[in-house]
Amino acid sequence: MKKIIPLVLVVWLMPALVVAQQNAVQQQPSQSREELERRKKELQKEIDEANEQLKETKKSTKESLGQLRALRDKISLRSRLINSINEEINFINGDINTANRDVITLRRDLDTLKAQYAQLVVYAYKNRSAYDMMNFVFSASSFNDAVKRFQYLKQYREYRRRQADNILSTQQLLAKKIDNLESQRVKRSDALKTEQDQRSTLESDKKEKDEVLQKLKGREKELVADINQRNKDAQKVQIAIRNVIRREIEEARRKAAEEEAARKKALEEKRRKDEEARKAALAAAAAEKARAAAAAANNNNAAGTPTPTTPAPVEKPAEKPAPVAPPPPPPAPARSENVLEASPEALALSESFEANRGKLPWPVEAGNIIEHFGIHQHAVMEHITVPSDGIVLSTTKGGPVKSIFDGEVKSVVVMPGMGYMIIIRHGQYFTTYVRLQTTRVKKGDMVKTGQVIGTAGVNELENTGEVELQIWKGINKQNPEQWIRRR
Repeated sequence: MKKIIPLVLVVWLMPALVVAQQNAVQQQPSQSREELERRKKELQKEIDEANEQLKETKKSTKESLGQLRALRDKISLRSRLINSINEEINFINGDINTANRDVITLRRDLDTLKAQYAQLVVYAYKNRSAYDMMNFVFSASSFNDAVKRFQYLKQYREYRRRQADNILSTQQLLAKKIDNLESQRVKRSDALKTEQDQRSTLESDKKEKDEVLQKLKGREKELVADINQRNKDAQKVQIAIRNVIRREIEEARRKAAEEEAARKKALEEKRRKDEEARKAALAAAAAEKARAAAAAANNNNAAGTPTPTTPAPVEKPAEKPAPVAPPPPPPAPARSENVLEASPEALALSESFEANRGKLPWPVEAGNIIEHFGIHQHAVMEHITVPSDGIVLSTTKGGPVKSIFDGEVKSVVVMPGMGYMIIIRHGQYFTTYVRLQTTRVKKGDMVKTGQVIGTAGVNELENTGEVELQIWKGINKQNPEQWIRRR
């Protein structure tokens, strides 16, 4: 019996250690799984949006670049979704392997517990006589020894009870682990089926994309003519924008020059008045001195005292006016001087615009970028590069177009073949909204962030709405994607 006692604590704690290990394994990848699940939902949402866009473009009688873009977006998004599903499968495989190891460990522990409990049962059977138990207690050499033996028997019975409970809890834990293992296997089977379905759909999308691409390549002359026309339109827009910005710069310079001239005139007028006041004060002081001398002479004559002959006063040379201290120089500017930021209001607006870099709202409620900023290859004819002064957004036909920041409308004009164009100034920054169907503002209006300024134009070939957004810092173009928030 004494040989069994050292095993009590080990057997008692074994299921608790297994449970702790199980919890640690289950909690370890939770954050990664949450991120993976979030990413899958976002990708599926973007795929649904690309499908909707593709449905709209398919309503057109011929293939278009919009169809090709939508198909390429779908292929890219679906490939990323398949990668996410594969990552999920790897997680599940890891769970299955861990569950298999836990099941093997639990079964081994259960066999050990059962073997030990069997030994206890055999020993209890052999010593089942109450006489033997009493004899064990009363055969002690002293009373203290008898008490220790009695406590030993009591602990032995408690140990047997606990070991039986441990066997039951281990069996329950093993059953739960086996159920979890089967659940993970079913989950892996479902994920593999989903991955296969996505790969099948991906192949269909690739086939459809190749068909559209081949048909578009057969219309090369039409596409080249469209590229040339878009380049001409873009040059007209750029010229119009630069003209507006140059007018604003010249107007700001004129106002600054007028303010500087007015400031110098006021300063000169102040100096002139100060000089006249000083001369008047000197003349008044001289007159007062002469009156005092005359009064003293009259007093002497009245008293009978001969008036001494005094030499004629010698005129003192006029005192030179004290030099006027020049005004203190203005403090050094914290940023490079810009004529478009000459007024405090314009400077504050520029700084606020810059503080929202990467956080500005989109000018449309729903849509995606179909043409990026800068020079890039044509979607069909890769040997041709096309420039873009801003980004083109695909959206709902006639959908609202909003200002992305507070500012003043500086121009509302019609661009032939491109609809309306609105230019809004934000200090030294300008935002331009091109390809609008209608407008709701006029030159000189003050607008707020999110205010509707017009509606999106319609691309008849692709049967979608379309808006172009450009951002300028002075006469320098900016990449709008670096200023608007990510979706």
